[in-house]
Amino acid sequence: MDLTLTAEHAALRSLAADWVDREVAPHAAAWDRAESVDRGVVKRLGELGLLGLTIPEELGGSGGDHLAYCLVLEELGRGDSSVRGLVSVSLGLVAKPIAAYGTPEQHERWLPGLCAGELLGCFGLTEPGTGSDAGSLATRAVRDGDGWTVHGSKLFITNGTWADVVLLFARTGEPGPRGVTAFLVPTDTPGLVRREIHGKLGLRGQPTAELVLDGVRLPDGARLGEVGQGFRIAMSTLDKGRMSVAAGCVGIAQGCLDAAVAYARQRTQFGRPIAGFQLVQQLLARIAVDTAAARLLVWQVADLVDRHEPYATQASMAKLFASEAAVRCANDALQVFGGYGYIDEYPVGKYLRDARVTTLYEGTSQIQQLLIGRALTGVSAFV
Repeated sequence: MDLTLTAEHAALRSLAADWVDREVAPHAAAWDRAESVDRGVVKRLGELGLLGLTIPEELGGSGGDHLAYCLVLEELGRGDSSVRGLVSVSLGLVAKPIAAYGTPEQHERWLPGLCAGELLGCFGLTEPGTGSDAGSLATRAVRDGDGWTVHGSKLFITNGTWADVVLLFARTGEPGPRGVTAFLVPTDTPGLVRREIHGKLGLRGQPTAELVLDGVRLPDGARLGEVGQGFRIAMSTLDKGRMSVAAGCVGIAQGCLDAAVAYARQRTQFGRPIAGFQLVQQLLARIAVDTAAARLLVWQVADLVDRHEPYATQASMAKLFASEAAVRCANDALQVFGGYGYIDEYPVGKYLRDARVTTLYEGTSQIQQLLIGRALTGVSAFV
């Protein structure tokens, strides 16, 4: 594994960092209070090429490898995880599977717009009754002449109220994972209702929705992949998605480190900067080690993906460690700030709230441990 960044990687990272420092981080607190980021950031992300990373240029993307993708998501996570989530979902969970499994017609219809920031996608898997047990989803698509009719609902869907297309997973056959099929559903399709969810603990600037499908009629050309292939598409997509979440968590951890070190240097107590106290240095050292370890786990996954080697277990390891580390880092940073960390004048409280959900979505920490355990032992602890 070569950990040396190329000149192209360094330039892209610098571009993303500069944009985040100018146009994202200064507004993160206001967007958090308003429960909405500025929708103009979607178009700007597209203009910078950040919504087309890893998508081949001939399909409308901006190319690049998965290390480049992770470097950008780290910078976005450092600035505002709500913005990072827009990219992780629309690019990572929607555009990438369309590129991998879509027909030429689906490529032409969706990818140029998604990569340019003219369109946005959302990933319709989680339901009110199925989270970790995604193979038991209840939304159903029934053959109807030369198409399909869909009934059901989805919950906690990132980008749900802003999206132009839903990558929807519905049951088309037998119970369990083998009976699931994927569809691309335009959000202006009659029968699809979207309701935004407010009052979240973190990621407050990111649109999150409930989707209700009541007799949604789809042509067979909306199907992504083969009938019954949907669960495999979802799981392979989430393997890379875990890398995306982990990269964003590295950004949270780095943001916590930067903020805590700067504060410790300028805050004085007992006649000297608190950076000179041993237990404060202990907190800073712990944040630094967690950040560095999480970053290397993420880079390892990106390296495996780009070399077309198996990466699912490493993705689970990276997601498990980085998400839990981000919570620890934010908690330690808040401790450095003391009472000031508990108000939103400073960023560490928001980092803590944004980090907490990363241990839950795209596979909880407990699910990641079971996946890792199965890979180690060859024995499944799933029912």
